[in-house]
Amino acid sequence: MNGSRASAASWTKDVSAALEGLSAIALLICPPACLIDVFASDTGTVSGSAGLHVGGQDCHAGANGAHTGDVSAELLKDSGCSHVILGHSERRADHGESSALVNAKAQIAVYNGLIPVICVGETEAERDAGEADTVVGQQIAESIPTDLAGDRFVVAYEPVWAIGTGRTPSDEDIGDMHRHIRHNLQGRAEDGHLTPILYGGSLKPANSADILAIDHVNGGLIGGASLKSEDFLAIAGSAQRLAE
Repeated sequence: MNGSRASAASWTKDVSAALEGLSAIALLICPPACLIDVFASDTGTVSGSAGLHVGGQDCHAGANGAHTGDVSAELLKDSGCSHVILGHSERRADHGESSALVNAKAQIAVYNGLIPVICVGETEAERDAGEADTVVGQQIAESIPTDLAGDRFVVAYEPVWAIGTGRTPSDEDIGDMHRHIRHNLQGRAEDGHLTPILYGGSLKPANSADILAIDHVNGGLIGGASLKSEDFLAIAGSAQRLAE
């Protein structure tokens, strides 16, 4: 819940100028709903056809109707979105969203031609209790529609216990969980190897090169560092160098 139309225009100007040097990677920005049109029009991207893709931060599980304050998958698509984030830790915590609801949202998103970025991750209490693998495995099983092809969605791992707690996951922690997620995806379907897995816990320019180089980390779900175009581009640069 950040930004303004002026800051969005400045951000897209900076990032659009750098796109030619980032051709080996995919870039996605998911702004507040009120700013989607700025990003979609300023980057020349419609439905994620080229350059910088644009996505929503959430969508409703229904097609339409009397749901004041919500946004539908159809409206996101019509506004120029190609993706939508679902089940973010803040939605699960602040709004009590269950994995079953995330699953329903993913179904309506795919029906409307959007690629869902489905978030999973354990809390500090769950990590300390040794339940991280179980919790994340259950979220994967319950949040992803059973008939969804592996290349039609993205999984983003958020270690909730590392956000705002002062605790930082080690490269080993990240690698272990990403391997666990990959194992669960491959157990779910034969094409589980096709699903990108993003890391989303305090990724920033200073640690991006090391984290993005970890096995089964296929990209980043960037939080605060995405608000500054120079930080976003620095992380994108790390990904570009690894992809070359």
